Amino acid sequence: MQTAIQMSNNMIKLLNASAPWVAFLLLRLLIGWEFLEAGLEKYNGENWFEHVKDDFPFPFNSIPTSVSWFMATWFELIGGIALIIGLGTRFFSISLIILTIVATAAIHWPADWQSLSELVQGYAITNKGQGNFKLPLIFLTMLLPLVFMGSGKLGLDHLFSRKFNKPQQDLS
Repeated sequence: MQTAIQMSNNMIKLLNASAPWVAFLLLRLLIGWEFLEAGLEKYNGENWFEHVKDDFPFPFNSIPTSVSWFMATWFELIGGIALIIGLGTRFFSISLIILTIVATAAIHWPADWQSLSELVQGYAITNKGQGNFKLPLIFLTMLLPLVFMGSGKLGLDHLFSRKFNKPQQDLS
């Protein structure tokens, strides 16, 4: 019995020690790749923002769609790469949160819902007329730890903070 408890305690110590290294790296790689992929789609595609411009929240609905398309494309491309390498993690996480909220309001949120049960139907990946805000909500949830905790120990942010002796929150 004592051996099982010791093994469990050792496993917990190992997980706690590796979390600031591995957990944030995996999170950054996944969400960074998703935004990079979305940016590449926009970069190689045609601007369809004109069709949904009126659904953008203020002040984004007053910006020309060519500017919105350019900003969304490049924030996804640069932000995705930055998250992958852990550079400017908090800045790009906040920027991509704003982008995701605008996209959710304009595209993914149900256009018409009268009750919570109707709204919940939009918690889906595919849009069957009730919205499809599941994926943006997952992205927002993934970005929040990066806003609060930064890149983790395997990011350029952490490396630069150590090199220039700037105090950074201890992630261990």
